[in-house]
Amino acid sequence: MDRETYKKAVDSLQFSPDFQARTEAMLHRRARELEKETFKMKLFRKPAALVAVAALLVVSVSAAVLRLSASQAARAMDQPLLAAAFEDNNAVTVNQTVETGDYAVTLLGLTSGAGLDVLNQDLDVTHTYAVVSLERLDGTPLEADILSYTITPLVSGCAPWAVNNWTLQAGVDATAVDGTVYYLLDANQLGIFADHTVYLAFYDSPFPPSAEKFTMADDGSIAFSKDFQGAHALFTLPLDPTLADPAAAQALLDNWLPQEGSAAPQADALAPEDIFIVTGSSAQ
Repeated sequence: MDRETYKKAVDSLQFSPDFQARTEAMLHRRARELEKETFKMKLFRKPAALVAVAALLVVSVSAAVLRLSASQAARAMDQPLLAAAFEDNNAVTVNQTVETGDYAVTLLGLTSGAGLDVLNQDLDVTHTYAVVSLERLDGTPLEADILSYTITPLVSGCAPWAVNNWTLQAGVDATAVDGTVYYLLDANQLGIFADHTVYLAFYDSPFPPSAEKFTMADDGSIAFSKDFQGAHALFTLPLDPTLADPAAAQALLDNWLPQEGSAAPQADALAPEDIFIVTGSSAQ
């Protein structure tokens, strides 16, 4: 078989769910035919090369689909109601990945509803749920570790050190499946902030957001500090703007933000007068 014929044979391969089995069978048949031809040993090495290429492609394709969906991750955390909610038409599939340092962080999806979390006693209140995955780029397996990382919503126009997991009564659960860690964020309904940009921040630190970790521009937009060390990713949540409820948002924040003269959350960050909340999508 000449080089051009060999190239055409490889290019003609069509991949499908039964690709590996069919390819192996084809190669075995071809090997038996080649045994009857002259230069048998020389020709026999080429089918072996095809087997190696086919195996490599199968492994690569399989690796690309190993990551669980948001629904599958919720089910792995024994959350059947949430798993069903992530399959509902109202759920949003995101699958956005940020590579940071040695890691890939992926926002898989989000959904909202009341009575979805079997561990949550606040069954009459609508919550927002998001699933994030963490995996090493080199494929080294990871174990679930909630304490090493923070996953928190942030709201444009609101100081990150004032509006975050701690003030939004959010919690995080985690599980590891096949070396990938899946985090489930459970927060008060974030849709009420949909007239702002709402972020989901992931970063390598167990401590709350601070002025050392984040910056806020004059228009209220939030970003990681350029000096931040460690894996980090900042996603924008695709919330339905019709869910915005400024009055409900302000009422929720009023319950958690410090009143005038009291200590600010994470008081080492900023004083109460440095915390501001802006109605609308940008600061004024």
